[in-house]
Amino acid sequence: MEIYTTTFTLRNADVDQYRRLRPSVLLTAMQEAAIRHTTLLGAGREKTLDRGLLWVVALQRAEIARWPEYDETVTLKTWPGRSMHLFFPRYYTLEDAEGQTLVRASALWALMDRQSRSMVFPEEAGVEIPGAALAEACALPRAVKPISVTDEARFTVPYSYADLNGHMNNTRYLDLAQDVLPAALRQRPITRLEIEHSAEARVDQTLTLRFGGEGDDWFVQGEGEKRIFRLRLRYG
Repeated sequence: MEIYTTTFTLRNADVDQYRRLRPSVLLTAMQEAAIRHTTLLGAGREKTLDRGLLWVVALQRAEIARWPEYDETVTLKTWPGRSMHLFFPRYYTLEDAEGQTLVRASALWALMDRQSRSMVFPEEAGVEIPGAALAEACALPRAVKPISVTDEARFTVPYSYADLNGHMNNTRYLDLAQDVLPAALRQRPITRLEIEHSAEARVDQTLTLRFGGEGDDWFVQGEGEKRIFRLRLRYG
């Protein structure tokens, strides 16, 4: 098993008004690195997308020691864990120029059939990704524990939020949460995030958002005809 590494410098589009890396951009970088690494490990589009199989994220978790800022150069590392039934665990770290770990993160990926929209067992698809767990890895994500909700809003998925899988991209749920949660939270850095994706949100679908907070922890749940996602953030 090898570790995939990529280095990049934060530009204007990557940060918020407080010059910190936007959480959704972090998830985008993690997603792109995971896809590139998966291709290098022999499970690229020829084995998946071209055969009607889509990579989807089921659960995500990140623990943030410090958010990098505008014009800072950072290094993202990712590697796969051992496959677990339907799921492909993947781990990430984000480091600064001195090699200090800023973020530890993990995700559970799965394969979905493009036509039936059902999950596919890796062995049935002939997709295998060798992996191992390293001592410094972030704990794997689990189902998000809810918090009592006090507020409600509606949101209609715009075309710009959809990805090649034909649904709202996983990174956009963080943008949505930051938009609906109290404005006073925006200047405070997120120190932990957890996201659970239960179903797809499609273009032009209207979701009911229920949200609330307890102390430093805030929770957002999105529902259509059934639950779409749960998201929990801890603010420093």
